[in-house]
Amino acid sequence: MNTLAQVIAAGLLAGFVSMGIAFFVTARLNQVWLTRMVSFATGLMLAIALLDLLPDAMKSGAPLNNIFTVLLASLIGLFVLEHKLHAGCNLHDAHHCSHDLARPIPMILTGATLHVFIDGLMLGATFLADPVLAWGMTFAVLAHEIPREAGDFALLLSAKWSPAKALAWNALTRLACMLGAVSGYISLAGAREWLPYVLAIAAANFIYIALTGIMPWLRRDRESFAWQGGCMVAGAILVRIAGSFFA
Repeated sequence: MNTLAQVIAAGLLAGFVSMGIAFFVTARLNQVWLTRMVSFATGLMLAIALLDLLPDAMKSGAPLNNIFTVLLASLIGLFVLEHKLHAGCNLHDAHHCSHDLARPIPMILTGATLHVFIDGLMLGATFLADPVLAWGMTFAVLAHEIPREAGDFALLLSAKWSPAKALAWNALTRLACMLGAVSGYISLAGAREWLPYVLAIAAANFIYIALTGIMPWLRRDRESFAWQGGCMVAGAILVRIAGSFFA
């Protein structure tokens, strides 16, 4: 098998096997556990942004001021984009719209696509240097994607999406892993200076979704505060442990 074929196979494996495992687990949860998984996903998003994506961007050697400028601009841009997407929410139903979990779903899918695309970019770039190491990284990506994808499925199902619809749309986002791997293999070696800014944009997306799209929805159920907080902490701890293990 030539190297490009290995890159394509690795991207598909990392993207779709993790999705299948996550869907098999999440589709069997009841509404109570789906809500807890949403809390878990919130912890994952914040930890991935703050403990994974941003540190990786800063370690790249790019000027920190530039990285955080991109982060700030992305947060403001996401606010403007969401405002335009939901301009139909008037004063009468603004309270309902602000707590509707379906509201951030387009951004959740976009963020997931960007995240797995970046994973793919890194895979493709690694194949340029060492295919054996790249296959090891493939299984590392597969492993760390399972809890994040389970969180995404929980969000979609909690927003009253059918399992079939959630699976179909999530499958579309998984293609980004393979596309990212091919893109990284072909071009990223000559354009590594752009990667930290892509990481900053991805981090901004996760932070914005967690703080403005999910947490307001979770606050409606005050009786589950302990479970919500515990699940958020568990998600963050899992990212921290995985980051140390696969570093």
